[in-house]
Amino acid sequence: MKQLLIIFLLAFTLPLLAQNDTTIYKIVEEVPRFPGCEMLDTTIAVKNQCAQRALLIFINQNVNYPYEAREKNIQGSVVVSFVVEKDGYISNPNLLKDLEGGCGEEAMRVINGMNDALKEAKLTWVPGKNNGKVVRSLVSIPIKFKLEEPKDYVMVGRDTVYIVVDDSLTFKTGDTGLEQFFAKNLIYPEQFKDSCLIGSMDMTLLAEPDGYVEVLDLSDYWNLGNEFRWEAVKAATATWGQWSPAVRKGRQVPSSVEITVAFMPDAKRCPQAISRYEKATKLAEEGGDIYNEGMKEEGIAKLTEALALFPNNANFLYLRGQAYMNMNRLTEACEDLQKVRGIVYLDVVEKLLPLICK
Repeated sequence: MKQLLIIFLLAFTLPLLAQNDTTIYKIVEEVPRFPGCEMLDTTIAVKNQCAQRALLIFINQNVNYPYEAREKNIQGSVVVSFVVEKDGYISNPNLLKDLEGGCGEEAMRVINGMNDALKEAKLTWVPGKNNGKVVRSLVSIPIKFKLEEPKDYVMVGRDTVYIVVDDSLTFKTGDTGLEQFFAKNLIYPEQFKDSCLIGSMDMTLLAEPDGYVEVLDLSDYWNLGNEFRWEAVKAATATWGQWSPAVRKGRQVPSSVEITVAFMPDAKRCPQAISRYEKATKLAEEGGDIYNEGMKEEGIAKLTEALALFPNNANFLYLRGQAYMNMNRLTEACEDLQKVRGIVYLDVVEKLLPLICK
């Protein structure tokens, strides 16, 4: 009876061991697939091709070319391996082939972060299969590091903006014509005419070859408010069709231009505000010039005079903050740039603040 019992137990144990197979297979009948392609109503072969492209996109979006490798012109392929587990996550990442300059470390950083990225997206690999059963399978992939020539353009959202051109974007009637256009078309908001609000805005305009004009960025340094910003955007987009497009390698391309527009009140009670504006602007220009000539304290003093007239002018604050920063007077630089942040968003300020504010 005992012998029969042992045989009986073995009969159940052998299938159980097969189900709990922990072997890592290098070759499988159905290879594991990176997620994102399972919704395709097509063959396994097409899904495999789609999954390979999806994995390549994931790698390219997450790998950063190490600075040392760029400086030393190191290029080539790093090879990594990992196991796709039965639950669709990966384990046992391994660096099989390395390059110098930190490429191997960067490749492993991305692979080590894959599980977290998949969990956040609520996705998993489709595990490999043998005989229709899910198995643990080994995946090896090359990750290429290749230096490329800088592109002629950048992407701003969905817009392509050429930054290297042979012929620049120009207003068809020249700079004088552009000034005259804004003098005629920039409207001072009616409800603020007696407020004597005064100031200027910087805008980045994108002009397409077909004449379309879009405002990519607007900086309201004087904190004039939404009504003034809206009028600035309306006037800028009204230049539609009045730009000679930029040219790159014989073809017209979308490009951008920086312009400044000023809102000047014409109410009878506002001449004093205009005089203060002109004085402050001149002081700031003089301060920047003499600072750059080496007279740093004198330059800061001029900027401080300008700020006495307009304490919340983000442009004057930024200029003085930058001057303080260059002199390693970080506490004062931090104070000025924090005030700038409260008035207008500037990407450069967001990057500087963590570095200079202790």
